[in-house]
Amino acid sequence: MRMPTGRFEQRIAKTEVVGLLHLDGSSTAKVEAFTENVSPRGARVITDSVCAPGKLVRLDASEEQVNLPGRVVYCQPLGEGKFAVGLRLEVRVEKWQKPHRR
Repeated sequence: MRMPTGRFEQRIAKTEVVGLLHLDGSSTAKVEAFTENVSPRGARVITDSVCAPGKLVRLDASEEQVNLPGRVVYCQPLGEGKFAVGLRLEVRVEKWQKPHRR
């Protein structure tokens, strides 16, 4: 029997540079981050910015033409000033599951 992991959809490994904007008014600057894995409803991003769980953010993945609100689920320190941030997106992103066409 499979044990639940807290995720409803499978994530795929995908590295893409993204911007992360905190929507709580604490900062107006977009910080650079990159995705480690993604699903239609979430992403794990690596950044040098601390993100408190529950905070609202906007994820901007310009290569995929994605600019969506999300909520921080977790923020884990990785060392060397980097953090892994789990995001739950407010809208499904089906195009992340498809390979790039160049």
